[in-house]
Amino acid sequence: MEPLQYEFYIGASPEKVWEVLTSPEGTRATFYGSELRSSFEVGEPFAYVGPGNDGEETVHVYGKVLAYEPQKVLSLSEHPGPSYYANHEELESRITFTLEPVGNCTKLTLVNDQYTPDHPSRAKAADSWWMVMSILKTYAETGKTLDLGW
Repeated sequence: MEPLQYEFYIGASPEKVWEVLTSPEGTRATFYGSELRSSFEVGEPFAYVGPGNDGEETVHVYGKVLAYEPQKVLSLSEHPGPSYYANHEELESRITFTLEPVGNCTKLTLVNDQYTPDHPSRAKAADSWWMVMSILKTYAETGKTLDLGW
């Protein structure tokens, strides 16, 4: 499957963008109310947990931390949460966020790749990453989320 790749220029420092990507407050504001839970140690687990099919503690995606360099790169192997697909453990992709300072801004590159064959979430990811990244950009720049009517 073709990788999904997105580049955004954000009017905020890499430190601020990193905080939005990794802090409980930032991820709840930008990832549909889900909190990123992890020790951020390479090889250790992570999960995005929030409201969903299984109540307030729904695991939306989970996996392992592949790379963690503060204000530079966060890479994760990910599986859809158990409530989405019975074969969730067999379904995997990689998500990599890379931050680069550009003047007084940050270039945020997201690559979502290495999908297992026929991964059913790829099409949904292609549509939803634009919204997530737009919300993240707005939140990092203004402290407010986009009102998309949800």
